Amino acid sequence: MPGSEAATTVQLLLASASPARLATLRSAGVSPLVRVSGVDEDAVLAEAQHHFGPLEPAEIALLLARAKAEAVAAELRTGGRADASTEPDVVLGCDSVLELDGQAYGKPESPEVARQRWALMRGSTGVLHTGHWLVDVRARDCGGSGATLGSVGSTLVRFANLTDAEIDAYVDTGEPLRVAGAFTVDGLGGPYVESIEGDFHNVVGVSLPLLRTLLADLAVPWHALT
Repeated sequence: MPGSEAATTVQLLLASASPARLATLRSAGVSPLVRVSGVDEDAVLAEAQHHFGPLEPAEIALLLARAKAEAVAAELRTGGRADASTEPDVVLGCDSVLELDGQAYGKPESPEVARQRWALMRGSTGVLHTGHWLVDVRARDCGGSGATLGSVGSTLVRFANLTDAEIDAYVDTGEPLRVAGAFTVDGLGGPYVESIEGDFHNVVGVSLPLLRTLLADLAVPWHALT
């Protein structure tokens, strides 16, 4: 039940291909398994908008994080688990979306789109939303609850007023094409972010304090993670 703490270690599985998320967890002493979901993000978003209408940027981040986590959890429950020594206990899905002037932006599709995006971002302030979703895949007799839950972390980001030459040089590195919002704070994009208000790691891709809180709702203390 919530509030009680698990006595055994808990194996986290990260349902994300993001090297930044993996590195963040490892730097905090967690060594998750990794299994990337095959979720079609565009299809998931289109279906949700068909049923519920336009979604806010934070809602998009949470929707996609949930889709990834639950897809991997479903695979595990239908026979896709590893051997007993490496079976995951809790699945974590994450997705990040940049909100700028009320619009949601993910990864740019091309260098030209990245340049256009940065022309809007430079000298501006946006909000980086990261959705976090957990699925408890432990057996009932091992303390599992079957719970599926999540939340969104949001961090204010102020971008430097880049010149056209700086935008071109940054886009030419290829990094903006690989990350949500077309920027990083922990990589080549660091010099172009003047300041943030909120959780730094949330901008990198996973909020450690928020993850700790969500795990507590599953009666999993942070120090139980392996």
